[in-house]
Amino acid sequence: MTRNLAALLMFNVALALSSPCVLGDEGMFLFNELPTETLKSRHDFEPTEQWADHLRLSSVRFNSGGSGSFISSDGLVLTNHHVASDTLHKLSSADRNLIDDGFLAHSLDEELQTPDLELNQLVSIEDVTDRVNGAVESDASAEDSAGQRRAVIAKIESESTEATGLRSDVITLFGGARYHLYRYKKFTDVRLVWAPETAAAFFGGDADNFEYPRYNVDATIMRVYEDGKPAKLEHYLKWDREPLKEDELVFVSGNPGRTQRIFTVAALEFLRDDRIPYVLDYLRRKEILMQQFGLEGKEETRRARDELFGIQNARKAYTGMLAGLQNPATMATKRGREDRLQHTVGQRAELKELLSAWDDVAAIQDEKREMLSQTVSLRSTLFDLAQQITLLAAEDKKPNEERLRGFTDSSRDSLLQELLSTAPIYADLEQAKLADELSRMIENRGANDRLVVEILSGKGPSERAAELVGGTSLFEVAKREELIEGGINQVLASDDPMIQLARKTEDEYRRIRKQNEEIEERERQAYAKITRATTAIEGTGGYPDATFTLRLAFGTVKGYEQDGKQVQPFTTFAGAYQHAEQHAGQTDFDLPASWMKAKDRVKMDTQLNFVCTADIIGGNSGSPVVNRKGELVGLIFDGNIQSLTSDYIYSDVQGRAVSVSGVGILESLRSIYNAGDLADSIGK
Repeated sequence: MTRNLAALLMFNVALALSSPCVLGDEGMFLFNELPTETLKSRHDFEPTEQWADHLRLSSVRFNSGGSGSFISSDGLVLTNHHVASDTLHKLSSADRNLIDDGFLAHSLDEELQTPDLELNQLVSIEDVTDRVNGAVESDASAEDSAGQRRAVIAKIESESTEATGLRSDVITLFGGARYHLYRYKKFTDVRLVWAPETAAAFFGGDADNFEYPRYNVDATIMRVYEDGKPAKLEHYLKWDREPLKEDELVFVSGNPGRTQRIFTVAALEFLRDDRIPYVLDYLRRKEILMQQFGLEGKEETRRARDELFGIQNARKAYTGMLAGLQNPATMATKRGREDRLQHTVGQRAELKELLSAWDDVAAIQDEKREMLSQTVSLRSTLFDLAQQITLLAAEDKKPNEERLRGFTDSSRDSLLQELLSTAPIYADLEQAKLADELSRMIENRGANDRLVVEILSGKGPSERAAELVGGTSLFEVAKREELIEGGINQVLASDDPMIQLARKTEDEYRRIRKQNEEIEERERQAYAKITRATTAIEGTGGYPDATFTLRLAFGTVKGYEQDGKQVQPFTTFAGAYQHAEQHAGQTDFDLPASWMKAKDRVKMDTQLNFVCTADIIGGNSGSPVVNRKGELVGLIFDGNIQSLTSDYIYSDVQGRAVSVSGVGILESLRSIYNAGDLADSIGK
């Protein structure tokens, strides 16, 4: 980075953290509170209610973690290849490797039904803040207030689901200052239509991940069905078939995962010094585990590949986040704004009582440090199933309002879809993961811990994992269904070793979860006070931290300067072939055979990837990028390395959202994958 650019970056960071106004094109805005005045004054664009409603209803959320959009009247859905990779992995086998080979259905009959995918279309939003807060007694303890809040939220969700038939989720916003009820239409019959090879979707591999320029077709097309037929959709995105221009205004409609921009300095220090290093240690451990498992053979490599990719992607993302937090300028500017805000609060009699909120947050971080390694969730598919089934059986005996989040009536259908998934579970991979988790539990709790001794039953982690995996019947969907339908009596009587393991850990799981919920409740109350103080001083504009719910971001197509060089906003197919030649001999830079065979047919000057200044984060993967007309022009698939601080701060100096160009997707369908009919049906 040049000295002038570094100074400019520090200036922009300081401005973002000290000004009540958002910086540049910052913002992940609620669809019921769009930044209309900002768009009008800055970009001469005023979104109409019809424009916003159409875009909202054309957008979907993937329960596997990501976003997407409807792109035809007969149910086609566009998302990223890496969002769909979980499904591609579950649909693959030793004889059919969709991850490596890709897939194209030539007719409706050839479309592959996904085993457990759920897509959510946001139908309506309702503010329920007064009802939620009104149910919590002002003098209640953290334990009681957490229970009261959980009960009223469960009641609101249950009433809504019963009245509308829609999935209903109460969303916490602004750190607990507001609550909105989101109602979703669910699509659970989802089928795979087209996916390119991973070599094309993730061209450049880990080396190019979070970098730019990029040359990826990170795209996949699915289709939603209703009553066994392609769904008939009123709202879907038209497709702009013209290339984008530099400085063009674009919008991103997607579901950003989690941001921490409301966090105090103390909370960010906990992330920097404790939470993120802990997570990185865990990810590095799991990365080595998956790599070692894959070395056992070709089939083992395939089985571990999807999980390994997710681990590596997360590891690189967290590394970038940590680097941003370790930059002294970040904390200095954040502290500057916080000090000024607290000083102003202290000068105003009506706000002075809110000052204690910052101390409360700081004290809570100490408790979170103590809780960091406390877990009995042994991260393997089979144990997750056993734990969820065991908890479900117990929670079903309680009134709906007293159940744990995720086990209420409104959540039941989605939970059952996960528990009864037909996706394959591989015994050898499960055994390797469970053995490592048992070893990790010994490291965290000590070999002489009562629960550890009880779980291991006198055996080492590998031997015990083999016994558990070899003895369980949870591989079979029918056995899981039998346990669920039998309820608590069936679970208590079960001799399945994995169910028995879940029962052994249940009390400790509930203790840890209860303690975490109490901590979260006190932190929620503290941030609600901070939000009140901030709003009183800086005004009511802005947006809440991301919550993996639908948001609108905007920006312009724009390059940037890096290391004294200007990075252009667009790449082309010609650049992809050139990139492959420059890295000849490096496996991750080998274009698939389909691309090499089609080289003479491809229009080399067609835009392939582009960058823009829109504010995105993990979860936005698969989000549609649209123009002023609401036409699809791109598909978000990444951010560049400079954007990885976006969890806690936005900067448009170098940070960019990276997309596959809409015209690039069409060109690849026509010229490389011989899918002209599919390309013709898009946007119609």
